[in-house]
Amino acid sequence: MLGGDGTEDEPLFRPYAVTGGRAEPNYHLAMETLVSSAPIMSDDLSLLTPEQEAIIVLCHSVRSVAEISALLRVPLGVARVLIADMADEGLVRLHLPRLNQGQPDHNLLERVLSGLRRL
Repeated sequence: MLGGDGTEDEPLFRPYAVTGGRAEPNYHLAMETLVSSAPIMSDDLSLLTPEQEAIIVLCHSVRSVAEISALLRVPLGVARVLIADMADEGLVRLHLPRLNQGQPDHNLLERVLSGLRRL
């Protein structure tokens, strides 16, 4: 992707370096899963990696895993690994879709559609 000055934009971080080469999280995390930042003490912010801090800032507004991947300009697999690890540490909250008799939640679909339009 080219920046405004004609140079190529670089991602915020080298994707697989921050996941130790892992491309899949320890459990399935759908791309439409919504993510929000968990409350964090200001002292704890200094312990975050730059990648974690970027995700925390992005998720002050609820975002899908796909949105986070796109906004950070990293592969979806990398975003999934980072988000799943952060969820395990209590840094973010996952809002998993609830299925009603095999049908997706219409509210969830509206939020995902709204997020995609913002991209």
